[in-house]
Order: sequence, then structure tokens, then C-alpha cells
Amino acid sequence: MAKFTFNMPDVGEGVAEAEIVEWFVKVGDRVEEDQHLVDVMTDKATIDIESPVEGKVIEVAGELGDTIAVGSMLLVVEVEGEVAEDETEEAVSEDTAADGSVEPEAVMKAETTPAPEPQPEPKSAPSPSASSEPAEKVLASPAVRKRARDLGIDLAEVKPADDGRVRHGDLDQFLAYNAGGGFSPAGETRADETIKVIGLRKRIAQNMSASKRNIPHFTYVEECDVTDLERMRGDLNASRGSKPKLTLLPLLITAICKRLPDYPMINARYDDEANVVTRHGSVHLGMATQTDNGLIVPVIRDAQSRNIWQLANEIGRLANAARDGSAKSEELSGSTLTITSLGPLGGVATTPVINRPEVAIIGPNRIIERPMFVADGQGGERIEKRKLMNISISCDHRVVDGYDAASFIQELKKLIETPVLLLSD
Repeated sequence: MAKFTFNMPDVGEGVAEAEIVEWFVKVGDRVEEDQHLVDVMTDKATIDIESPVEGKVIEVAGELGDTIAVGSMLLVVEVEGEVAEDETEEAVSEDTAADGSVEPEAVMKAETTPAPEPQPEPKSAPSPSASSEPAEKVLASPAVRKRARDLGIDLAEVKPADDGRVRHGDLDQFLAYNAGGGFSPAGETRADETIKVIGLRKRIAQNMSASKRNIPHFTYVEECDVTDLERMRGDLNASRGSKPKLTLLPLLITAICKRLPDYPMINARYDDEANVVTRHGSVHLGMATQTDNGLIVPVIRDAQSRNIWQLANEIGRLANAARDGSAKSEELSGSTLTITSLGPLGGVATTPVINRPEVAIIGPNRIIERPMFVADGQGGERIEKRKLMNISISCDHRVVDGYDAASFIQELKKLIETPVLLLSD
């Protein structure tokens, strides 16, 4: 028998280390050649690593969340025969392309620590108010006793439904009709959970912390009347034919791209180590997308060169790719400005966090209907129901002045409230 040391492989793109996000084997397991061993996450993607040999696992390098350097020991396998001392094996799943790049899977799995088994309640003196047998003589499982103790219920006061044993249903009845005055409890007591922050969730935490720590944010919010814009959107959808259904987002992106050339400092990236600001001519728009695994920002390349239907197609394609893990590495990086929206959950106003090293992020909020004074065309005013939406912008105050941010949003407001201008050259 011989020991085979399997080192962390070089996954390309200049990656020097990776984080362990899930082990699929443990010490003592027998593994086959090409068997899935572990998932690791780099700055760019989650990668499946497979075994180059078959044998018995006798050592693994670390726990979930640990960082492993490329070339360092990942695990040791006991194999038949002899292994050369200088032999190094690298085995990455077929998701690795010929050029060394990898297809990101945007996967985050959390390890939970199970709650300890509940122990029987220590015997204690019966409640003075109890009219039946003392609590220590009541038949009940340890889980029922623990729940009763957490709820402050004397088991001796609970009448069991049958066979003399108190069950969870008996506690429910007691709470509903005795302790609760006819009302059921708000919810059940649940055990605490400890969840290790790893993988994508760890990356998000690090990026958000770095952004708030390094960037002096300020946020400006303006109210826009989107009644006419929504009416135009409805008309376009009614005659769209085979084109994708328009949401508000392609129209907002069109408005943003039309006004950015006059405010180049907003479509920019700031390298604060080199003290250099790059003002970009093209708009590579990041689109914050909520997935089951956390927040991912796919990028609409050259948004300024696309019409509203092309934007709608790209928004749908990228959102689906982000959610199913099929987005490519180049589709998840290189944004120059980000837009973030919670749709119907958008709230009245938001203060979005900048996607560093960008210098601004725009957040449309929820549309609400409210009575407004509007011109009646005869020199007077009338009250009319209108659709209103706030737009928030957070900016890096080291680069963007408050006046410029406010001016940009005011110009955006003019386009939104006169939507025919969106479709004109």
C-alpha cells in the first residue's frame, strides 16, 4: 500500500487559492477514480474536483470555509502499489474549459449544527395549584417535557387525550383553551441553528463590507410620475407580437443610457489604490438578481446599443442564467454601473450599496397610486389618480458630487415623465 497526496489543482485565470464549500467524502471512505470529492469556490466560480485515483481516504485538508492554496495538500488517499514522491495530480470536472476558465455554478451550501437531543426534565415539586398527580408522574416524552418547560406549562395541569400520555397535541389544546384564553399560540418554539457563512454568501458579505468600509455613500431619492410611461408600456405590450413582454426595467435602462453621456462620472469605476477613475464610454450595466443562493450581478454588455426589445430579451436571459447557475464568467464581471430593483417589494425608498469598484447604483422602487393635482388644460388644476415611483441613487462621494447626482436623476425624471422621448433619436 502507498499514500497518494492529491494537491489543490491549478484552475487557471490566475487563481491562487480556493475556499472549501462542500466535502463529498470523509476520512475512511473508499473512493473511485473520477469520483466527485469536493466543491471549492474561487473568486470567479464554484468548481467540482474529482479523484485521480481509487483508494481509501486517510486525510483531508480542511473544513467548510477553509481556504486552500493552489498546490497545497487537498487530501491523502491510500492506494494499491507505489506512488512516485514527486507525482502531482490535478483533477477538475469537465466544466473546466480548454483555456483553463470555468463555468460558474453560483452554488452556496450551508452546514448546520443539529440541536442536541432534549433531555428529560429534572423532577421537581408539584405546582401548588395542581389538582391532579405531580408533574414527575405524568407520562410524556422528553420532547414534550422540554416544550412544556419552555412554555411554562405544568404537565400535571394538562389532560391527556388518551392512554394517560401527554402529547404535543394535548399541549396545543391546553394553550388554545386554557392558557391562551381561546386563542392559539403565535408559533412553536424552535431550536437555535448555527450556520457557517461560506461560499457565495461569504463572498457577498466580504464585498458588501468592503464597499461600506471604503466608500463614503450618499443617497438621493426623487419621485417620478410614471402614469404615462406605464400607459405606453401597456400599448407596446398589446402590439408586441412575438417580442418579449416588456417590464418597466428596459424602459428605465433606455432612459439611463440616454442621459449618462452628460454625466460621465456616474458611469465610472474608481481604483482607489492607484487613485485613478476610469469613465467608461460604453454602459455595461450590472443587474442585481436575487437567486436561491444569494445576490448575483450579471452584466448587460453595451446596454446603450440595444433597443427596448433587445434589452428585454437580455434581461430575461441573464436572470435565468444567474438563477440556474449557467451564467458564464464574463457575464458576471466588468459592470460599470448597476441597477437594483425588488419589483413589487421595492418599498417607498431604498439606500442601495454600491457594487465596488463602481461609483454609483440606481434603485427604482415600488409603483404606488395616489391622488395628485394636475393641470386641467384651462389654466387650472384638477385632482387625478396617478402612478408614482421613487428612484434612488447611491454614489461614491469621493468621485460623484451631490449636485451631479441630483441633476442626473432630474434629467432621468424628465425622460420618464415624457416617455415619447425614450423612443426618439
